[in-house]
Amino acid sequence: MSATLAVPLAAINGVVKMVTTSQSYLDCSKIKETKSLMSDLCRQFYNLGWVSGTAGSITIKVHEDSIPKPRQLLVNVMSPSGEQKERMMEDDMYVLSPSGPVLSEPLTKSWPHKPPKCSDCGPLFLKADEMRNAGAVIHSHGIESCLVTMINPSSKEFRITHMEMIKGIQRHGYYDELVIPIIENTTHERELTESLAEDIKAYPKTIAVLVRNHGIYIWGDSGISAKTQAECYHAIKLNQLGLDWSTLAHGPIHSLNGFFKSHNNAKLSPKAGNFSSSNGIESSRRCIVLDIEGTTTPISFVTDVLFPYARDSVGKHLELTYNTEETQDDIKLLRAQVQEDLENGVMGAVPIPSDGEKEVITALVTNVESMIKADRKITSLKQLQGHIWRTGFQRNELEAIVFDDVPEALEKWHALGIKVYIYSSGSRLAQRLLFGNTNYGDLRKYLCGFFDTTVGNKKETKSYIEITESLGVDKPSDILFVTDVYQEATAAKAAGLEVIISIRPGNGPLPENHGFPTITSFSDI
Repeated sequence: MSATLAVPLAAINGVVKMVTTSQSYLDCSKIKETKSLMSDLCRQFYNLGWVSGTAGSITIKVHEDSIPKPRQLLVNVMSPSGEQKERMMEDDMYVLSPSGPVLSEPLTKSWPHKPPKCSDCGPLFLKADEMRNAGAVIHSHGIESCLVTMINPSSKEFRITHMEMIKGIQRHGYYDELVIPIIENTTHERELTESLAEDIKAYPKTIAVLVRNHGIYIWGDSGISAKTQAECYHAIKLNQLGLDWSTLAHGPIHSLNGFFKSHNNAKLSPKAGNFSSSNGIESSRRCIVLDIEGTTTPISFVTDVLFPYARDSVGKHLELTYNTEETQDDIKLLRAQVQEDLENGVMGAVPIPSDGEKEVITALVTNVESMIKADRKITSLKQLQGHIWRTGFQRNELEAIVFDDVPEALEKWHALGIKVYIYSSGSRLAQRLLFGNTNYGDLRKYLCGFFDTTVGNKKETKSYIEITESLGVDKPSDILFVTDVYQEATAAKAAGLEVIISIRPGNGPLPENHGFPTITSFSDI
C-alpha cells in the first residue's frame, strides 16, 4: 500500500487545515507532467516579459484518470511566489486541493534563495476555477497589460475590434468587439478576489480580467488553451501606440476624454429623439444598434429568398454534412428544442429517432420546416439556417439585399466614430454572411459587432440590458436602437435605450399613437 500523508499546512486563505492524500497520487505521472509543463511555461513567459522580477504566476488543474474514481482528487499545480520564474524546476511547484489547502510544497533551498511561498494569486485562481471551471489560469505582469489600463484611467473596461488576433480569443472573430473588464489594483493581490468575482459575474463572456497598473488574469479550459488565449491578448497592443482601438481604421486617438471630441460639429436629426443635442455628440461613447429585417433589409428578401433557400436545402445539407462535428452540434441543439416542444405540445413537432441517419434526417426536416413556417426565433433553428446560408453565399447562389440608404449611412457613422452593431434573431454567422455579401459589397468593415438570440429574445427587456452591459456605455440612453417591430422597441425603451422605429416598404402596421419617432430612411438619422 502507498503511504498516506497528513500535511498540516496553511490554506490560501490563511486557515490551517490538515489535508490527507496518498503519496502515490502526488507522484502520479499527470502531476509530474504538469509540473514539467509549468516550469517550461515560466521560462517562456519570462522571455516574453510577462513574469520578470519573480512576478506573475500560473496554475493548472490536474485530473489523474489512472487513479480509481473513488480515490480521484482534482488538484491544482501552482508556481510559487518570489522565485525567479526563468529558473523554475519541477520540484519548485506547489500542489493544492480545489478548496485551497496545500497538499505538497517545495523544499527550502539554501541561501540566497528565499523560503518557498505559495502565490498570493491563489484565491483569484481558485475563484476563476469556481466560477468558470477554469482548467488553467495565467497571471501576467506584461507591460502591454499595464499600458492598456493607463490610457484612460477612468475606464472600467478595454475594448478592441478588427484585429486579427481577436480570432484566437474564445467565441470571438475578426469583426467582433472584444471587451475586457478592468479592476483597480490593491496592495495585496488576494484583496482583488472580490473585484475579480464581480467582473466575472458582470461579464459572462470574458475569459480575462485586467488589473490597473498591474497586469492581467487569463484562463482557459486547459494549460494549452490558457497559453493560447494569453498570447492572443498580449498581441493586442494598439493602445500603447496612441491609436484608436475601437474602430476599423485604428487612427490616432483625438482625445482621451472621448472618442468623438473631434466631431463636435456633427449633429443628428431631431427625428432621432434625445440621441442628438444642439452641441453635437458630447458623450464619450455613442452606439447604434440595428435590426436587420425591415430595417436594413427588405422583409421580402428574408421571407421570399433566405427562408425558402434554407427550407429547400435542409435535407441535402444534412445528408452531405451529417457526420461533421458542426452538423452533429446542430442536431444536438435541435433535439433539445424538439424535446422541449413535444413536452409543451407545440404544433408541428415530431419525435427524432435516436439512431438511423435516414430516419433522423427525415424527422429533422419535418421539424425544421415547421419551425420556419412558424417563423420561430430560436437559436437551434437560426444556427442551422446560418450554416445552410453560408453554403449558399459561398456558391454565389445568394446575394443579400440592403436598402439603398444603408451603405452611405454606415460609412457616415463610421467616419464620425459612431460604433454600429447588429442585433437580429438570425445567428451571428448569418448576420456576417448577409453584410459580407450584399448588393453593395462587403459592409462588415463598418460594423463593430453582432448580437443574436444568445443574449435573449428581442422582445424581452433583459436582452437590451445585456447588450448595454456588453457595450459598456455610461448609460443605456447612449445607445440608439433602430427596429421595425413595436414590441422590440418597447422592450428596448424599457431598458433605457433611445429607440426609433423604421418604416419600410412591406413592414407590418404599427399601433396607433405608439409614441416612437420614426424614419423611412437612414438618411433621416
